[in-house]
Amino acid sequence: MKALDKLEKHLKERLSELSKEKEKGHKIIGYAAGGYLPEELVLACGAIPLCFIQAGNNSILRRSGAYICRWFDPFWRSQIGFITSGKDPYYNIVDLIVVPITDNHVRAFSNTVGYYTPGKELFVFGVPHVKDKLALDYYLQGINRLKKTLENFTGVEMTDSRLQESIGLCNRERELFREISIMRKSGNHMVNSKDFVALNHGSFLADKEFMIDILESYIQEVQDSSMLPKDGPRILLTGSTLARGDSKVLDIIEDCGGIIVMEEFAEGIRPYWGRVRVEGDLMSNLAESYFMDRICPGWFRPGTERLDFLVNLVKEYHIKGLVWYQLIYRESYKVESYFFPDMLRKETGMNMLTLESEYDAMETGPMKTRIETYIETMRR
Repeated sequence: MKALDKLEKHLKERLSELSKEKEKGHKIIGYAAGGYLPEELVLACGAIPLCFIQAGNNSILRRSGAYICRWFDPFWRSQIGFITSGKDPYYNIVDLIVVPITDNHVRAFSNTVGYYTPGKELFVFGVPHVKDKLALDYYLQGINRLKKTLENFTGVEMTDSRLQESIGLCNRERELFREISIMRKSGNHMVNSKDFVALNHGSFLADKEFMIDILESYIQEVQDSSMLPKDGPRILLTGSTLARGDSKVLDIIEDCGGIIVMEEFAEGIRPYWGRVRVEGDLMSNLAESYFMDRICPGWFRPGTERLDFLVNLVKEYHIKGLVWYQLIYRESYKVESYFFPDMLRKETGMNMLTLESEYDAMETGPMKTRIETYIETMRR
C-alpha cells in the first residue's frame, strides 16, 4: 500500500524533522502509553506529542534489571530500559515527560524515571479506577493542572480557539480509524491486522496532519482495491499491551492461517470509538471523552465494561476465535483471563486461547504450537 510506504518514509525522517522543530523553539512532549493523555492539550500549545510505545527487545528488557526488579510488566520495564539507556532516539529528544498513572506498573516507571534521569522534566497525574462523578472530577483536575503546566512550559496560552482546532484534528484522526475498523466487519479482508496496527503505532509518532492524510489515502486505496474473500477463522486479539516492535503474535497467527479482524488493547491501540464535543466547556468535554466514555482497561473496577465490550465485538465482527495475549506480571489481566473464558462460553459458545509473553525469543516455538492447535480446532 502506498499510504503505508509514505508513513514508513515519514517515520524514518521524523527525528530529523523533530530536531528542526526544537531549533525553532517548539517543545516535544513525551508521554506514557495508555490513552489517558489528551493529545489535544499538547497540540493546542504548539508542542509536539510523542508516545512511548516501543518494546519487544529482550536486551532492552534485561538492561532495566539494573533499575527495577523482574516482577513487573515487561512493557513498562522496557520503557525504563529505553529511558535509562538512550538506545532509542525518540526517548532522548523529548523536553517533558507526562505520565498518567493508571496502575502500579506505570507508577514504577514514573518513580524510576524521576529518580534515575533527573535531567528529564516529569509531570504526573492520577487516573482513577472507577467511573463516577468524583472520579471524573479528579481526572479533570489532573488535566487542568497539565494544561497550566504546558502553558508555562511552552509560553503559549491555550485559548478556546486553539483547543477547538486541536480537538477537531484529533476527532478527525479517530473518525478515520473508526471507519477503517468498521470496514473490517465484512468478509473481505483488504484491511489486514498488520496494516491497522502499523497505522496505530505510526500515529503515536507522526505529525498529526500528515497522519490524517495517510489515513484518508489508505481508506481510498482499500476502497479502490478488488475485495476478495479470504479463507480462515476470524480472530479477535486482545490484552493489555501491543507495543511497536512486538509483532510475534501477529506473525504467528497470520502464518497459521488465522485472520485478525479486531484488536482491543489498552496500550498500543489508540482509543478511537469516541468523539470530543467542541461546544461548551472544552476541558470538561475532554475529561468526559477520555475518561468516562472510553472503554476502560482491565485495571478498572468492577471491570465488566471491557468484558461486555469484548463479547459485543465477538458478535458484531463475526469472530470465531479469541486470542488473549497478556504480558507476564500484569496482574489485572491475569485475573480476568481466568474467569472471562467462562463468560465468553456462556455468551457466545466460544473457547479462547490465553498466551503470555516476556518478549523472549524462546517463547516463539511453544506459542506457535498452541496457536496452530487452536486454529486447527476452529477449522474442524
